[in-house]
Amino acid sequence: MSDWRPRLIASDMDGTLLRSDDTVSDATVAELERWRAAGVPVVLATGRPPRWMQKIREVLGSGTAVCCNGAVLLDLERFEVLEEDALPPDVLRAITAGLRREQPGTWFAVEYGLEFRHEPVYRPRWDVDAPGVAEAPLEELVAAPAAKLLARHEDLDRDSFVALVQRVVGDLATVTTSSSDALAEISAPGVTKATGLARVAATHGLGPEDVVVFGDMPNDVAAFDWVREGGGRAVAMAQAHPEVLAAATDVTGTNDDDGVAAFLATL
Repeated sequence: MSDWRPRLIASDMDGTLLRSDDTVSDATVAELERWRAAGVPVVLATGRPPRWMQKIREVLGSGTAVCCNGAVLLDLERFEVLEEDALPPDVLRAITAGLRREQPGTWFAVEYGLEFRHEPVYRPRWDVDAPGVAEAPLEELVAAPAAKLLARHEDLDRDSFVALVQRVVGDLATVTTSSSDALAEISAPGVTKATGLARVAATHGLGPEDVVVFGDMPNDVAAFDWVREGGGRAVAMAQAHPEVLAAATDVTGTNDDDGVAAFLATL
């Protein structure tokens, strides 16, 4: 594949495109702009909700972002939600009841696009005092469709907790994680970064064979499988989770070493 060139570039944000200080280096911005000038779209594929995309919008300016692990497609330039696959209230109620019964120390939060609600006992790690963030009882959290349900446990380790959530949820929803904490991210059935990227690629008349995707956490594995099996390139960051490294076609440097830009420069 030495002469292969992508026709669409897709990248995760945290731990991938962003450095540890939550910035994108000038070298990475310049490399992405070089590809854009050649007509290659740059798509962000992240677990982040739309409300966390304002800063990256100031850096990249335009394009489509696949948010909430594929549940939301966001136009960055207009800051407008294009599509959303939400979990309905009956599924939210079934999942939260099952997890609370199986592991009583599980606490919940939900993403509603630009709004975030969490149980009073749930300890959010970010945006604690930000606009749109508020406490609410569980019955209120599950009363409206949500782009993403978050389940957190303060005492269990990440992998065992996520495995428990996957077992309890079954085929009611899709479970993944992008955190170092015991935090499970739950989306509508079949919704992943892969499904979101496939929709975006299709709008450009492209398929997985045309895509290079960069990532570092288990929520990137579905997208890696999609491009790898379709003939594209799945590039793991050097510090990536073992599941991501196992699913990759290539490995680049760390996010702090501008691994995305370094790999793109070789194509």
